[in-house]
Amino acid sequence: MGPPAPPPVVAPRTGPLPSSLTLDQALEEAASRSPAIVAARAEVDAARARVGQAGVRSNPELSVEVENFAGTGPYSGISGTETTVSINQRLDLGGRRRARVSAAEARLAAQELRLAIAEADLAQSVREQFAVAVAARERLRLARENEERARELARIAGVLVDVGREPPLRAIRARSAAAQATAALRAAEAAEEAARRTLASFFGVDTSPSSVLGGLGEIRPAEIVASQTLEARLAAAEIAVAEAGVGQELAARRLDPSVGIGVRRIEETGDQAFVAGFSMPLPIFDRNRGNIEAARAEARSAEARLNNVLAQASARINNAEANLVAADARVEALEEAAIPEAGEALRLAQLAYQAGKIDLIELLDAQEAFASAQTELIEARLARAQAAAALARAAAQ
Repeated sequence: MGPPAPPPVVAPRTGPLPSSLTLDQALEEAASRSPAIVAARAEVDAARARVGQAGVRSNPELSVEVENFAGTGPYSGISGTETTVSINQRLDLGGRRRARVSAAEARLAAQELRLAIAEADLAQSVREQFAVAVAARERLRLARENEERARELARIAGVLVDVGREPPLRAIRARSAAAQATAALRAAEAAEEAARRTLASFFGVDTSPSSVLGGLGEIRPAEIVASQTLEARLAAAEIAVAEAGVGQELAARRLDPSVGIGVRRIEETGDQAFVAGFSMPLPIFDRNRGNIEAARAEARSAEARLNNVLAQASARINNAEANLVAADARVEALEEAAIPEAGEALRLAQLAYQAGKIDLIELLDAQEAFASAQTELIEARLARAQAAAALARAAAQ
């Protein structure tokens, strides 16, 4: 029986992206289109094919031997020719094939974990960039609102100047603020488009989606165990690969005999007879000691790397958790205090300005304070989403 049939090859998704993307759609599209994931899956397919190849027995050898021809005396010509046709097969008594299969299976398991790591890295990048795109969308919305308020205030200031309630300098100041708000709007438009274009690069396409939908999605793992993270599991799998390599080198030094059977024809008499043979390599010069020691050293190195990976995974998880707690606190403070207070201050300033109790400068200051608080909230929510994405990646299993 030959090796098992390989699984069907899944072609990467092609065609245009949906015009609007949610986070779940973005993750799905990236997993189906990303060149990095396509390459990692191909490496897994290659490792799986090597498992099948490792289990194949060595080929028999066909041997044809012609003796006693074109000589002298009775061996001149071909009348004294003896022809032997035989088949020789090396016997796997030392466990070489079993060792090859074990090593190939260990490499396949490690390659599958590398694919999982590539998928987790991609998911983190997509989540972070999607959060950047959502934040850019919210900044654009805020910039439009700020420009609308600035233009309306410039109009009102012009009217008040015309009726003599404000000096001309106030109208100039209001028009300047409106021009700055317009410039900020153009910058926000460019940043939002750039964020969508960068997001599209994870899909391996040139045309970006026209918009992103939804909020800043957050993944919060319930339980995190450093020893079960993808990096720790890969380090453990690499130990298994190294140990399988030791077994393969030990099997390589064992002696595998070859046996053969054939038929010999004697031309002089026209007779035929069976022949049999047996051969055994002699381990006089090469006992594979160097390769065995090298494989054992690689196993020790893999064990040391596992300890290092566990320490790094624990630190990465702790740092991600601390960053997320800090981001939560920042968002909570802004949502519960800073934004409501700045919004109320702007409302009172607008009423006071309409009643003629404050001048334009004070109203502009209140508007700027409210816009700054909203901008800070957008940045805080972005930082929280990115911290959640980093924690989900650190805890990926």
